Amino acid sequence: MDTSVLARTRGSAPLALAAGGGVLAGIAAKAADESPWRWAADAGTYPAAWVLVVAVIGWAAPSPGVAALRSAAFFAAMTLGYYGWAAAVLGFGWQPDLVAIWLLLSATAVAATGAVVHWATRRAGWLPGALLGVPAGLVLGSGAVRQTWLRWNDPALAALVPARPVQTIAELVTVVALVAVLPVHRSTRLWALLWVLPATWLAPRVLDLLHQLV
Repeated sequence: MDTSVLARTRGSAPLALAAGGGVLAGIAAKAADESPWRWAADAGTYPAAWVLVVAVIGWAAPSPGVAALRSAAFFAAMTLGYYGWAAAVLGFGWQPDLVAIWLLLSATAVAATGAVVHWATRRAGWLPGALLGVPAGLVLGSGAVRQTWLRWNDPALAALVPARPVQTIAELVTVVALVAVLPVHRSTRLWALLWVLPATWLAPRVLDLLHQLV
């Protein structure tokens, strides 16, 4: 076999794997949404799991461009799997507007996230640390970890804010991966940890602002 053909075949295999994994993830996410288990629905609804998957895809890629392509392929395939399963199997009907929005995000924000993670995990300094620590802080300050913290500090909220232990663990795993596991350089880990704190404080305020605007 021609070596160039063999190289292209090997190069396309991870992309096909990302797309195939995305389809399966989308189907699983929709099934989780419809399941009676709240922890499963949380895993599909909260962003931590998807942030972690895209981060790992970007980190494992051989270059920023490939990281962007694989991340976008995964998320686009996941979108099609999610809404395709809802329409074809569950009878919810096709939602072209939502599909278009998520496909646009796949080609822009998700692709950029994969490329940024690839670049930042291999560089040292405050900027790579910020690019990893800020999203980690946003995850930490906008989901189940924040709800758990509020429950601990105000027992009156225990009856109003449900406990989400599985999602809390998923968010903590995502934060640890972004801040401590994926970065190569110690200085990047330290800077990422420093950036987590202000981002965690800022996250709920950004959400409140978005809720006011939307």
